[in-house]
Amino acid sequence: MTSTLTPAVFVGHGSPMNALQANAYTEAWRSIGAALGRPRAILAVSAHWYINASAVTAMERPRTIHDFFGFPEALATFRYDAPGDPALCDEIAEVVAPTWIGRDLDSWGLDHGTWSVLAHMFPAADVPVVQLSVDGSKDVDYHVRLGAALAPLRRRGVAIVASGNVVHNLPRIDTAQGTEPYGWAREFDDAAQAVMTGAPGDVASLAGHEHYALAAPTPDHFLPLLYVGGLAAEAGTTARSFNQGWFGGSLSMTSYVVEG
Repeated sequence: MTSTLTPAVFVGHGSPMNALQANAYTEAWRSIGAALGRPRAILAVSAHWYINASAVTAMERPRTIHDFFGFPEALATFRYDAPGDPALCDEIAEVVAPTWIGRDLDSWGLDHGTWSVLAHMFPAADVPVVQLSVDGSKDVDYHVRLGAALAPLRRRGVAIVASGNVVHNLPRIDTAQGTEPYGWAREFDDAAQAVMTGAPGDVASLAGHEHYALAAPTPDHFLPLLYVGGLAAEAGTTARSFNQGWFGGSLSMTSYVVEG
């Protein structure tokens, strides 16, 4: 990539089993990681650290969190032992001020929304990783603004990787659907693509879409997308999509990268 800005990526992460698998999705993550080279650090925004505050992991060695059950032992014992970067936490607080960002010293770490993706993008686990929580108490505009506020980090060599799913309705999953989405799911995913590739600063408007309640019955997996929309808008550019695909009709793997 030729841009002077370190790319920002939104990854539809799907099942944690992707950490152990080689498939079209994970190969695309690997290609994006290879194109990134070696960033100074990674700031990860994961749907799975969904709390009522904005905070960053500030420990030297964040633990690998297995926030799931019912999967094979190989996944339950998987480790992604990337170092943390406490100094980056200070930079994050600086660039987003006056928005308050807490420092988590011991309660969290790297959850599967982060490590299942980074295990393919940066398999050596040698790039420092700091994870940012998703504040469930804030409205959608807050997340777009916070994403935009993080923009200076991209000029300092920090890659920003947001992880969630544009459409994430687990109760509606039906394996009989295979790789075909429900109509409402496709319509919402198409609307998101139109915004992200056309006017990403308007990404919060998707919360007013007629199918938003079905696509995001809980907003945790949708909100990370808003950070990348805010970053793209701040850079005066748009995102390009990759990894378009579906599981069970109601889980979208659509992903986006902002290169400029």
